[in-house]
Amino acid sequence: MTAAPTGDAAPAARTAPLTVGIGGAAEQTDMVLNIGPQHPSTHGVLRLRLVLDGERIVTAEPVIGYMHRGAEKLFEARDYRQIIVLANRHDWLSAFSNELGVVLAVERMLGMEVPERAVWLRTLLAELNRMLNHLMFLGSYPLELGGITPIFYAFREREDLQAVMEEVSGGRMHYMFNRVGGLKEELPAGWTDRARAAVRATRARMDVFDRLVLGNEIFRGRTRGVGVLPPRTVHAYGVSGPIGRASGVDFDLRRDEPYLAYGELGGTLRVVTREEGDCLARFEVLLAQTHNSLDLAEACLDRLAELPPGPVNQRLPKVLKAPEGETYAWTENPLGLNGYYLVSKGEKTPYRLKLRSASYNNIQVLTELLPGTLVADMVAILGSMFFVVGDIDK
Repeated sequence: MTAAPTGDAAPAARTAPLTVGIGGAAEQTDMVLNIGPQHPSTHGVLRLRLVLDGERIVTAEPVIGYMHRGAEKLFEARDYRQIIVLANRHDWLSAFSNELGVVLAVERMLGMEVPERAVWLRTLLAELNRMLNHLMFLGSYPLELGGITPIFYAFREREDLQAVMEEVSGGRMHYMFNRVGGLKEELPAGWTDRARAAVRATRARMDVFDRLVLGNEIFRGRTRGVGVLPPRTVHAYGVSGPIGRASGVDFDLRRDEPYLAYGELGGTLRVVTREEGDCLARFEVLLAQTHNSLDLAEACLDRLAELPPGPVNQRLPKVLKAPEGETYAWTENPLGLNGYYLVSKGEKTPYRLKLRSASYNNIQVLTELLPGTLVADMVAILGSMFFVVGDIDK
Protein backbone atom coordinates (compact mmCIF):
# COMPACT_ATOMS: atom_id res chain seq x y z
CA MET A 1 0.00 0.00 0.00
CA THR A 2 1.09 3.63 -0.48
CA ALA A 3 1.20 6.01 2.46
CA ALA A 4 -0.85 9.19 1.93
CA PRO A 5 1.25 12.41 2.09
CA THR A 6 0.25 15.28 4.36
CA GLY A 7 1.06 18.95 4.77
CA ASP A 8 3.90 20.65 2.91
CA ALA A 9 5.47 17.31 2.02
CA ALA A 10 2.53 16.41 -0.20
CA PRO A 11 3.95 17.39 -3.62
CA ALA A 12 7.23 15.58 -3.04
CA ALA A 13 5.46 12.51 -1.68
CA ARG A 14 3.37 12.14 -4.84
CA THR A 15 6.50 11.81 -6.97
CA ALA A 16 8.12 9.28 -4.64
CA PRO A 17 5.47 6.85 -3.32
CA LEU A 18 6.36 4.73 -0.33
CA THR A 19 5.70 1.00 -0.63
CA VAL A 20 4.84 -0.72 2.63
CA GLY A 21 5.07 -4.51 2.75
CA ILE A 22 4.20 -7.16 5.31
CA GLY A 23 6.62 -9.95 6.09
CA GLY A 24 8.39 -11.50 3.08
CA ALA A 25 6.41 -9.39 0.64
CA ALA A 26 8.62 -6.40 1.54
CA GLU A 27 11.60 -8.08 -0.13
CA GLN A 28 10.16 -7.34 -3.61
CA THR A 29 11.56 -10.63 -4.97
CA ASP A 30 10.82 -11.35 -8.63
CA MET A 31 9.30 -14.72 -9.42
CA VAL A 32 10.68 -16.96 -12.18
CA LEU A 33 7.91 -18.95 -13.85
CA ASN A 34 8.43 -21.74 -16.39
CA ILE A 35 5.62 -22.22 -18.90
CA GLY A 36 6.20 -25.66 -20.38
CA PRO A 37 7.83 -27.58 -21.78
CA GLN A 38 4.66 -29.69 -21.51
CA HIS A 39 2.11 -26.90 -21.11
CA PRO A 40 -1.00 -27.50 -23.24
CA SER A 41 -1.09 -23.92 -24.52
CA THR A 42 2.35 -23.94 -26.11
CA HIS A 43 1.58 -25.77 -29.39
CA GLY A 44 4.15 -28.47 -28.67
CA VAL A 45 7.30 -28.87 -26.64
CA LEU A 46 8.26 -25.24 -26.02
CA ARG A 47 9.36 -23.65 -22.77
CA LEU A 48 8.92 -20.00 -21.83
CA ARG A 49 11.03 -18.67 -18.98
CA LEU A 50 9.19 -15.70 -17.51
CA VAL A 51 10.35 -13.31 -14.79
CA LEU A 52 7.33 -11.79 -13.07
CA ASP A 53 6.76 -8.75 -10.91
CA GLY A 54 3.45 -9.65 -9.37
CA GLU A 55 1.08 -10.33 -12.28
CA ARG A 56 3.19 -8.48 -14.82
CA ILE A 57 5.87 -10.06 -17.02
CA VAL A 58 9.28 -8.41 -16.72
CA THR A 59 11.30 -10.57 -19.11
CA ALA A 60 10.46 -13.51 -21.36
CA GLU A 61 12.83 -16.03 -22.91
CA PRO A 62 11.63 -18.71 -25.37
CA VAL A 63 13.67 -21.87 -24.74
CA ILE A 64 13.66 -24.15 -27.78
CA GLY A 65 15.31 -27.41 -28.78
CA TYR A 66 13.22 -29.98 -26.88
CA MET A 67 12.17 -31.74 -30.08
CA HIS A 68 15.11 -30.89 -32.34
CA ARG A 69 14.98 -33.13 -35.41
CA GLY A 70 18.30 -32.31 -37.01
CA ALA A 71 16.68 -32.19 -40.45
CA GLU A 72 19.28 -29.81 -41.87
CA LYS A 73 22.05 -32.29 -41.12
CA LEU A 74 20.01 -35.22 -42.40
CA PHE A 75 19.57 -33.38 -45.72
CA GLU A 76 23.29 -33.93 -46.34
CA ALA A 77 22.94 -37.73 -46.16
CA ARG A 78 19.92 -38.10 -48.48
CA ASP A 79 19.71 -37.69 -52.24
CA TYR A 80 17.52 -35.11 -53.91
CA ARG A 81 14.53 -37.44 -54.10
CA GLN A 82 14.76 -38.45 -50.45
CA ILE A 83 15.14 -35.01 -48.86
CA ILE A 84 11.51 -34.19 -49.69
CA VAL A 85 10.32 -36.57 -46.99
CA LEU A 86 12.41 -34.69 -44.42
CA ALA A 87 11.31 -31.25 -45.59
CA ASN A 88 7.57 -31.79 -45.37
CA ARG A 89 7.57 -32.60 -41.64
CA HIS A 90 8.92 -29.54 -39.81
CA ASP A 91 5.62 -27.66 -40.09
CA TRP A 92 3.20 -30.55 -39.97
CA LEU A 93 0.28 -28.28 -40.89
CA SER A 94 1.98 -27.08 -44.11
CA ALA A 95 3.53 -30.25 -45.51
CA PHE A 96 2.82 -29.56 -49.19
CA SER A 97 4.23 -26.04 -48.98
CA ASN A 98 7.36 -27.34 -47.22
CA GLU A 99 7.98 -29.85 -50.02
CA LEU A 100 7.52 -27.10 -52.56
CA GLY A 101 10.43 -25.02 -51.31
CA VAL A 102 12.88 -27.92 -51.67
CA VAL A 103 11.86 -28.91 -55.18
CA LEU A 104 11.88 -25.29 -56.36
CA ALA A 105 15.46 -24.89 -55.10
CA VAL A 106 16.63 -28.09 -56.83
CA GLU A 107 14.81 -27.22 -60.06
CA ARG A 108 16.44 -23.81 -60.03
CA MET A 109 19.87 -25.43 -59.67
CA LEU A 110 19.09 -27.75 -62.59
CA GLY A 111 17.57 -24.99 -64.74
CA MET A 112 14.53 -27.22 -65.13
CA GLU A 113 11.19 -26.12 -66.58
CA VAL A 114 8.10 -27.71 -65.03
CA PRO A 115 5.05 -28.57 -67.18
CA GLU A 116 2.30 -25.94 -67.11
CA ARG A 117 -0.29 -28.31 -65.65
CA ALA A 118 2.06 -29.11 -62.78
CA VAL A 119 2.58 -25.38 -62.10
CA TRP A 120 -1.16 -24.75 -61.76
CA LEU A 121 -1.73 -27.94 -59.78
CA ARG A 122 1.05 -26.98 -57.37
CA THR A 123 -0.54 -23.56 -56.91
CA LEU A 124 -3.94 -25.11 -56.24
CA LEU A 125 -2.60 -27.64 -53.74
CA ALA A 126 -0.54 -24.96 -52.00
CA GLU A 127 -3.68 -22.89 -51.42
CA LEU A 128 -5.65 -25.91 -50.22
CA ASN A 129 -2.81 -26.61 -47.79
CA ARG A 130 -2.88 -22.95 -46.69
CA MET A 131 -6.57 -23.27 -45.85
CA LEU A 132 -5.95 -26.45 -43.86
CA ASN A 133 -3.25 -24.67 -41.86
CA HIS A 134 -5.32 -21.55 -41.19
CA LEU A 135 -8.48 -23.43 -40.26
CA MET A 136 -6.57 -25.25 -37.53
CA PHE A 137 -5.53 -21.95 -35.93
CA LEU A 138 -8.93 -20.32 -36.52
CA GLY A 139 -10.43 -23.11 -34.44
CA SER A 140 -7.70 -23.64 -31.85
CA TYR A 141 -7.04 -20.00 -30.96
CA PRO A 142 -10.54 -19.37 -29.52
CA LEU A 143 -10.19 -22.70 -27.69
CA GLU A 144 -7.11 -21.37 -25.88
CA LEU A 145 -9.19 -18.41 -24.72
CA GLY A 146 -12.01 -20.61 -23.44
CA GLY A 147 -14.26 -20.89 -26.52
CA ILE A 148 -14.66 -24.58 -27.35
CA THR A 149 -17.27 -24.40 -30.15
CA PRO A 150 -15.17 -23.05 -33.10
CA ILE A 151 -12.75 -26.01 -33.08
CA PHE A 152 -15.59 -28.37 -34.02
CA TYR A 153 -16.55 -26.24 -37.00
CA ALA A 154 -12.89 -25.91 -38.05
CA PHE A 155 -12.42 -29.68 -38.09
CA ARG A 156 -15.58 -30.15 -40.15
CA GLU A 157 -14.23 -27.77 -42.82
CA ARG A 158 -10.75 -29.26 -42.60
CA GLU A 159 -12.12 -32.76 -43.16
CA ASP A 160 -13.77 -31.75 -46.44
CA LEU A 161 -10.50 -30.29 -47.73
CA GLN A 162 -8.41 -33.05 -46.20
CA ALA A 163 -10.42 -35.65 -48.10
CA VAL A 164 -9.44 -34.24 -51.50
CA MET A 165 -5.80 -33.82 -50.44
CA GLU A 166 -5.73 -37.41 -49.24
CA GLU A 167 -7.33 -38.67 -52.44
CA VAL A 168 -4.78 -37.00 -54.69
CA SER A 169 -1.66 -37.79 -52.65
CA GLY A 170 -2.47 -40.78 -50.46
CA GLY A 171 -1.45 -38.94 -47.27
CA ARG A 172 -3.42 -36.95 -44.72
CA MET A 173 -0.53 -34.91 -43.30
CA HIS A 174 2.72 -35.76 -45.07
CA TYR A 175 1.64 -35.72 -48.69
CA MET A 176 4.91 -36.48 -50.51
CA PHE A 177 3.25 -35.39 -53.74
CA ASN A 178 5.89 -32.96 -55.01
CA ARG A 179 8.74 -34.30 -57.10
CA VAL A 180 11.73 -32.60 -58.67
CA GLY A 181 10.33 -31.70 -62.07
CA GLY A 182 6.64 -31.64 -61.14
CA LEU A 183 4.25 -33.86 -59.22
CA LYS A 184 4.13 -37.55 -58.39
CA GLU A 185 1.34 -38.53 -60.79
CA GLU A 186 -1.77 -37.43 -62.68
CA LEU A 187 -4.95 -36.55 -60.82
CA PRO A 188 -7.61 -39.21 -60.14
CA ALA A 189 -10.58 -39.09 -62.50
CA GLY A 190 -13.13 -36.50 -61.40
CA TRP A 191 -10.87 -35.09 -58.69
CA THR A 192 -11.17 -31.47 -59.77
CA ASP A 193 -14.97 -31.65 -59.44
CA ARG A 194 -14.66 -33.01 -55.91
CA ALA A 195 -12.06 -30.37 -55.05
CA ARG A 196 -14.37 -27.62 -56.32
CA ALA A 197 -17.24 -29.02 -54.23
CA ALA A 198 -15.02 -29.05 -51.12
CA VAL A 199 -13.97 -25.42 -51.72
CA ARG A 200 -17.57 -24.32 -52.18
CA ALA A 201 -18.72 -26.19 -49.06
CA THR A 202 -15.97 -24.55 -47.02
CA ARG A 203 -16.82 -21.10 -48.37
CA ALA A 204 -20.49 -21.54 -47.48
CA ARG A 205 -19.61 -22.18 -43.83
CA MET A 206 -16.89 -19.57 -43.27
CA ASP A 207 -19.40 -17.08 -41.83
CA VAL A 208 -19.27 -19.21 -38.67
CA PHE A 209 -15.88 -17.70 -37.88
CA ASP A 210 -16.99 -14.20 -38.91
CA ARG A 211 -20.01 -14.30 -36.62
CA LEU A 212 -19.22 -16.84 -33.92
CA VAL A 213 -15.67 -15.68 -33.20
CA LEU A 214 -15.19 -12.11 -34.43
CA GLY A 215 -18.71 -11.21 -33.30
CA ASN A 216 -18.07 -12.50 -29.77
CA GLU A 217 -17.53 -9.61 -27.36
CA ILE A 218 -15.53 -11.77 -24.93
CA PHE A 219 -13.12 -12.81 -27.69
CA ARG A 220 -12.73 -9.21 -28.80
CA GLY A 221 -12.23 -8.06 -25.22
CA ARG A 222 -9.45 -10.61 -24.69
CA THR A 223 -7.62 -9.74 -27.93
CA ARG A 224 -8.17 -6.07 -28.83
CA GLY A 225 -5.18 -3.93 -27.84
CA VAL A 226 -3.34 -6.96 -26.41
CA GLY A 227 0.16 -7.92 -27.58
CA VAL A 228 0.70 -4.98 -29.91
CA LEU A 229 3.63 -5.65 -32.26
CA PRO A 230 5.02 -2.48 -33.92
CA PRO A 231 6.30 -2.59 -37.52
CA ARG A 232 9.89 -1.75 -36.51
CA THR A 233 10.01 -4.90 -34.37
CA VAL A 234 8.59 -6.94 -37.25
CA HIS A 235 11.48 -5.78 -39.44
CA ALA A 236 14.10 -6.21 -36.71
CA TYR A 237 13.20 -9.85 -36.04
CA GLY A 238 12.30 -10.91 -39.56
CA VAL A 239 8.68 -11.63 -38.60
CA SER A 240 6.62 -12.56 -41.65
CA GLY A 241 3.32 -13.97 -42.84
CA PRO A 242 -0.03 -13.05 -41.28
CA ILE A 243 1.69 -11.81 -38.11
CA GLY A 244 3.81 -9.28 -39.96
CA ARG A 245 0.93 -8.14 -42.16
CA ALA A 246 -1.26 -7.61 -39.08
CA SER A 247 1.26 -4.95 -38.03
CA GLY A 248 0.97 -3.11 -41.32
CA VAL A 249 3.99 -4.68 -43.08
CA ASP A 250 2.62 -5.09 -46.59
CA PHE A 251 4.75 -7.92 -47.95
CA ASP A 252 3.72 -11.17 -49.59
CA LEU A 253 6.05 -13.16 -51.86
CA ARG A 254 3.15 -14.40 -53.95
CA ARG A 255 2.63 -10.83 -55.13
CA ASP A 256 6.06 -9.21 -54.66
CA GLU A 257 8.23 -12.03 -56.09
CA PRO A 258 5.73 -14.28 -57.87
CA TYR A 259 6.46 -17.99 -58.20
CA LEU A 260 4.37 -20.89 -59.50
CA ALA A 261 1.26 -19.37 -61.16
CA TYR A 262 0.81 -16.46 -58.75
CA GLY A 263 2.02 -13.97 -61.35
CA GLU A 264 -1.11 -14.76 -63.39
CA LEU A 265 -3.42 -14.50 -60.36
CA GLY A 266 -2.84 -10.82 -59.61
CA GLY A 267 -6.52 -10.03 -60.11
CA THR A 268 -7.53 -12.62 -57.51
CA LEU A 269 -4.69 -12.47 -54.99
CA ARG A 270 -5.41 -10.00 -52.19
CA VAL A 271 -2.76 -9.18 -49.59
CA VAL A 272 -4.60 -8.45 -46.34
CA THR A 273 -3.05 -6.06 -43.81
CA ARG A 274 -4.06 -4.37 -40.57
CA GLU A 275 -2.47 -1.47 -38.73
CA GLU A 276 -3.32 -2.36 -35.11
CA GLY A 277 -0.75 -5.15 -34.70
CA ASP A 278 -2.62 -6.74 -31.79
CA CYS A 279 -3.97 -10.25 -31.23
CA LEU A 280 -7.30 -9.37 -32.81
CA ALA A 281 -5.62 -8.00 -35.94
CA ARG A 282 -3.58 -11.19 -36.34
CA PHE A 283 -6.73 -13.30 -36.16
CA GLU A 284 -8.53 -11.02 -38.63
CA VAL A 285 -5.67 -11.28 -41.14
CA LEU A 286 -5.64 -15.07 -40.83
CA LEU A 287 -9.39 -15.24 -41.42
CA ALA A 288 -9.32 -12.84 -44.38
CA GLN A 289 -6.39 -14.73 -45.89
CA THR A 290 -8.41 -17.96 -45.69
CA HIS A 291 -11.25 -16.31 -47.62
CA ASN A 292 -8.75 -15.23 -50.29
CA SER A 293 -7.27 -18.73 -50.53
CA LEU A 294 -10.75 -19.98 -51.39
CA ASP A 295 -10.83 -17.46 -54.26
CA LEU A 296 -7.36 -18.49 -55.44
CA ALA A 297 -8.26 -22.20 -55.33
CA GLU A 298 -11.34 -21.61 -57.50
CA ALA A 299 -9.29 -19.54 -59.96
CA CYS A 300 -6.75 -22.38 -60.24
CA LEU A 301 -9.53 -24.91 -60.84
CA ASP A 302 -10.97 -22.69 -63.58
CA ARG A 303 -7.56 -22.46 -65.25
CA LEU A 304 -6.96 -26.21 -65.01
CA ALA A 305 -10.28 -26.82 -66.74
CA GLU A 306 -9.02 -24.75 -69.70
CA LEU A 307 -5.64 -26.47 -70.04
CA PRO A 308 -5.26 -29.34 -72.52
CA PRO A 309 -4.21 -32.77 -71.18
CA GLY A 310 -0.49 -33.08 -70.65
CA PRO A 311 2.26 -34.33 -68.37
CA VAL A 312 2.58 -33.25 -64.73
CA ASN A 313 6.27 -34.07 -64.34
CA GLN A 314 9.60 -34.31 -66.13
CA ARG A 315 11.46 -37.53 -66.80
CA LEU A 316 14.53 -37.61 -64.54
CA PRO A 317 17.79 -39.57 -64.80
CA LYS A 318 18.19 -42.61 -62.57
CA VAL A 319 20.81 -40.75 -60.50
CA LEU A 320 19.91 -37.09 -60.04
CA LYS A 321 22.84 -34.73 -59.42
CA ALA A 322 22.60 -30.96 -59.09
CA PRO A 323 25.44 -28.99 -60.70
CA GLU A 324 28.04 -27.36 -58.48
CA GLY A 325 26.86 -24.01 -57.14
CA GLU A 326 24.38 -22.47 -54.75
CA THR A 327 20.89 -21.00 -54.82
CA TYR A 328 18.20 -19.69 -52.51
CA ALA A 329 14.50 -20.39 -53.02
CA TRP A 330 11.81 -18.98 -50.79
CA THR A 331 8.05 -19.27 -50.68
CA GLU A 332 5.14 -17.62 -48.89
CA ASN A 333 4.23 -20.50 -46.61
CA PRO A 334 1.02 -20.39 -44.54
CA LEU A 335 2.94 -19.22 -41.45
CA GLY A 336 5.29 -16.85 -43.28
CA LEU A 337 8.50 -16.83 -45.29
CA ASN A 338 10.08 -20.24 -45.81
CA GLY A 339 13.49 -20.35 -47.51
CA TYR A 340 15.98 -23.00 -48.60
CA TYR A 341 19.63 -22.17 -49.17
CA LEU A 342 21.04 -25.02 -51.23
CA VAL A 343 24.76 -25.59 -51.80
CA SER A 344 25.83 -28.35 -54.21
CA LYS A 345 29.24 -29.86 -54.96
CA GLY A 346 27.88 -31.70 -57.99
CA GLU A 347 26.94 -34.83 -56.05
CA LYS A 348 23.63 -36.64 -55.66
CA THR A 349 23.23 -35.28 -52.12
CA PRO A 350 23.25 -31.60 -51.03
CA TYR A 351 26.51 -30.33 -49.61
CA ARG A 352 24.44 -28.00 -47.43
CA LEU A 353 20.73 -27.23 -47.22
CA LYS A 354 19.85 -24.49 -44.75
CA LEU A 355 16.21 -24.01 -43.85
CA ARG A 356 14.81 -20.61 -42.93
CA SER A 357 11.46 -21.35 -41.30
CA ALA A 358 8.75 -18.82 -40.48
CA SER A 359 8.03 -19.96 -36.92
CA TYR A 360 11.66 -19.67 -35.81
CA ASN A 361 11.76 -15.92 -36.45
CA ASN A 362 8.17 -15.28 -35.41
CA ILE A 363 8.57 -16.87 -31.97
CA GLN A 364 11.76 -14.94 -31.12
CA VAL A 365 9.78 -11.72 -31.03
CA LEU A 366 8.14 -12.89 -27.78
CA THR A 367 11.19 -11.47 -25.97
CA GLU A 368 9.95 -8.02 -27.04
CA LEU A 369 6.22 -8.69 -27.05
CA LEU A 370 5.60 -10.26 -23.62
CA PRO A 371 7.49 -7.92 -21.21
CA GLY A 372 5.09 -5.38 -19.70
CA THR A 373 2.00 -7.51 -20.28
CA LEU A 374 -0.06 -9.41 -17.71
CA VAL A 375 0.27 -13.15 -17.16
CA ALA A 376 -3.44 -13.44 -17.96
CA ASP A 377 -2.73 -12.12 -21.47
CA MET A 378 0.25 -14.39 -22.08
CA VAL A 379 -1.77 -17.27 -23.56
CA ALA A 380 -3.72 -14.87 -25.78
CA ILE A 381 -0.48 -13.44 -27.16
CA LEU A 382 1.24 -16.80 -27.49
CA GLY A 383 -1.67 -18.35 -29.38
CA SER A 384 -1.89 -15.40 -31.76
CA MET A 385 1.66 -16.05 -33.01
CA PHE A 386 0.34 -19.08 -34.98
CA PHE A 387 3.48 -21.18 -34.80
CA VAL A 388 4.34 -24.87 -34.98
CA VAL A 389 7.17 -25.98 -32.70
CA GLY A 390 8.57 -28.41 -35.26
CA ASP A 391 9.02 -25.38 -37.52
CA ILE A 392 11.27 -23.88 -34.81
CA ASP A 393 13.21 -27.00 -33.78
CA LYS A 394 14.00 -28.01 -37.34
